[in-house]
Parts: sequence; C-alpha cells; structure tokens
Amino acid sequence: MSTPLRGAVIGCGFFALNQLHAWRDLPDATIVAICDRDPARLVEVGDTFDIATRYTDAAELFARERLDFVDIATTVQSHRALVELAAAHRVPVICQKPFAASMADARAMVAACDAAGVPLMVHENFRWQSAIMAVKAAIETGRIGQPFWGRVSFRSAFDVFSGQPYLATGSRFIIEDLGIHVLDVARFLFGDVTRLTARTRRVNPAIAGEDVATMMLDHVDGLTSIVDCSYATRLAAEPFPETFVEVDGSLGTIRLSQGYCLTITTVDATSVEDVSPPLLPWASRPWHNIQESVMLIQRHWLAALRTGTEPATSGRDNLKTLALVEAAYAGASEERWIATAEI
Repeated sequence: MSTPLRGAVIGCGFFALNQLHAWRDLPDATIVAICDRDPARLVEVGDTFDIATRYTDAAELFARERLDFVDIATTVQSHRALVELAAAHRVPVICQKPFAASMADARAMVAACDAAGVPLMVHENFRWQSAIMAVKAAIETGRIGQPFWGRVSFRSAFDVFSGQPYLATGSRFIIEDLGIHVLDVARFLFGDVTRLTARTRRVNPAIAGEDVATMMLDHVDGLTSIVDCSYATRLAAEPFPETFVEVDGSLGTIRLSQGYCLTITTVDATSVEDVSPPLLPWASRPWHNIQESVMLIQRHWLAALRTGTEPATSGRDNLKTLALVEAAYAGASEERWIATAEI
C-alpha cells in the first residue's frame, strides 16, 4: 500500500468533527496537525483524535509542516486568505463551503491555486450522498428516457442554530448555507444552468436572513427544475437532513422520497428500492447521510490526488454553483430572471 498522504485540518468547529472522523477511517490519509484560533478547542479535538501537533496560527503550520494537502474547515470569511496561503506553499487544498463570500474572492482563489499548480476542491458533499448518487445512476440508465423536468427539495423545521449560532446572524442564510448544496445537486443531476429566478422570505423573526427560498432554473439542455429550501416547514415526520428529488422523463419518472425510498415508474412497471445510507461507526442519526457523504467526498479527493485528475467539485466547477447562489439572491431582490452569464 502507498504511504498515507499527510494532511492538516484548519478549523476544529462543529462540522469539522465529521471530517476528522472520516479522515481517521480512510487508510490513504493521516492528519498530522490541526489548527484553530481557540486553544481550548485544540486541546479537546486533538485529544479526541490523538493529534499531538497543534497550531493557533496557520502561517506557522504551513512554515513548519510537510503536507500533501490541507482541509480548510473554517467559516467563509477566512477562506480566501487561507487558500492563498496554502497556494503560496504549494499545498493542495480542500475548502469548506460556502467557498467564498463573493465571486471575486472565488475567482481569486481558483487563480491562485492554478498559478501555483495545486489542486483545489470545494467540500460540496451533498451530491456525494448515496441516495443522490442512486438518482443520478437511475437517470443514466435511460429507463425514464429524456428528463424534461425536475425538483430538488429540502424542507425542514430542524434547529440548525443551536449547533451553528452564527447562521442566525448573517443577512444571508438559507440560500448561502443550504441552498448552495441543493443547487449543486440540481447541477449534478440535470446539467448546467443558463438562467434562474428566485423568491425568498424570512419566517423566523429571531434570525437576520431568509429561511425560505424557491428557485426556478433553466438548464442547458432545456430541462426546467425547481429548487426549494425551507427551515420553517413543520411536518408530521421531520425529514432532516434528507433531500427529496423528483424527475420526469419522456418514458417515466423517478422519485426519491422520505425514508430514502427510490421509486422508478415506466410504462411497463414500478420498482421501489431502499437507498438508505449506511450508519458509519462514528455517525449518528439523522446526520448519517451527511456524514457518509463526507467520507465519500474525502475518498474521492485522495483518489484525485493520487491520479492527478481534477476532482468533481473542484474550485473551477464550484464557480458555477456559486454563480447560482449569487443569481438567486439577485433574482429575488430584483424579481427577474438572471442569466448565469451576468454573474
């Protein structure tokens, strides 16, 4: 077996724990150092994952460690400085989503890594959920013919603010934090987008940003899709964190419904399959679908590094998803269709 790739994780907050668990399970990587501005958090996380080398300063980390990659798991405001620092040291980068606070920052990070000749991948993990990949595989079999309409939906009343209180304070919320994932799933399933429009509202008076968004997308091959997100929807059975998908094709339909139920209907028959994700040893319900996708995207990253291929959710690819986020906010603000070429 090849020597494991040496990695470091910058940012040891709420979601980074999933990444650290996944790295520990992947034999092709070893996390040799962690970095966080909070010394107490460094002790807690370092002791939990048996990582002895700890830094409070990222510049010192890069100066002292020999790294094959770095996993940046901080909030968006710090991404550009950290990605450019990694590029300056020629260290391949995984960056947490949302990738950037602006398209200018996103393009600058992609350019910095291109100039340094190092790979850059955005941790856009929703498309790596096994249920979403099962929908993609079903489309590609051709059983439902040519898709002409789709919907990707995430509606919940789950309290995401207790674990990540900063989400309640920003002027942007659901499109930037969750919608970016759901928009990326729509791109993954249905292809790139030519234009979109959106409507948003804030239902929860205790937060600053929008918690409901409905978007309509035109895709390059003529398919129309609806992407809708809500953290203000109370249902009899809380579906968090499941994403539901509907696809209509010329020969049939695909439905991914609650409980990871995949139903494919054609003129000849209807099949029903359970596409539930496995419960990894360190995972917990209901987060296990997200947690599995973390492991799968990190495995993909390691394979891309080994083979020298561009990862599926590269920085360059994520520019297209980030453009959809910006177009959605513009479309909602101006109440018009926004061409992605405008962004």
